[in-house]
Amino acid sequence: MVIPVHDINPLRRTPWVTWALIAANVAVFLFTPASSVVTGGTTASQTCRQAAFYAEWAAIPKEMLENKPLTPTPTSSVLAVNQNGDVTCAATRHPGYHKSPILSVLTAMFLHGGWFHLLGNMLFLLIFGNNVEDRFGRLKFLVFYLVCGYVAAYGYALVNPHSTEPLIGASGAIAGVLGAYLVMFPRARVWSLVPILFFIPLRLPAWLVLGLWFVLQWVYASGYAVGSAGSVAYAAHVVGFIFGAVVTLLLVPRNRPRARGPTPNYAR
Repeated sequence: MVIPVHDINPLRRTPWVTWALIAANVAVFLFTPASSVVTGGTTASQTCRQAAFYAEWAAIPKEMLENKPLTPTPTSSVLAVNQNGDVTCAATRHPGYHKSPILSVLTAMFLHGGWFHLLGNMLFLLIFGNNVEDRFGRLKFLVFYLVCGYVAAYGYALVNPHSTEPLIGASGAIAGVLGAYLVMFPRARVWSLVPILFFIPLRLPAWLVLGLWFVLQWVYASGYAVGSAGSVAYAAHVVGFIFGAVVTLLLVPRNRPRARGPTPNYAR
């Protein structure tokens, strides 16, 4: 897995929307049960509390396609642990909220399952989102980001229509940003850590870094590399990436508008 750390692609304006999205994701995460993992691990009671939280705020494929929430998950619960160590959460009272499956897709974009999940997503958004925002413009980029997130989530739901597992994370929206970046800046150079014995820093073209990323997501989504996709929504990544690339091809001019001052060399 190639890990990008920095791209050589100059900006014409400050990427306020990209920074705001990163700040919002971090701020929301700090107020979710998942953030407690870094301070001592997850206990059984935290597992039940986190399950109830995701039931209210995460996107669930079956709910999304039927546009109807499932049986409410309790806001408080007692738990039991069987011989295998599996935690069972039993209801003590039901929640007093009414969940909107459509809006849950939006809230799910700002939820993450742990620190590694959050930091990995924010790294990709920081590296590639700023240039896509620079080309799109701030408002259009925000709309593009959110639409990619919705398309990725519903694409995943169509592939897994009976799934009741919570779908969380900004990965689908960020995948759309990666697809747009690949279309607009295929020759931009990206400093990446390549696992050859050790992680070696190499300056690689964006088409190679993002192309490898997409192929890996597609392989995992198809089940060729592992028995199943596990807890990662690889199909959402694939759908978001393709949608972002296609929209960019159709709507964004291939010729870069002339910037004030010297024209930057994106292939450097």
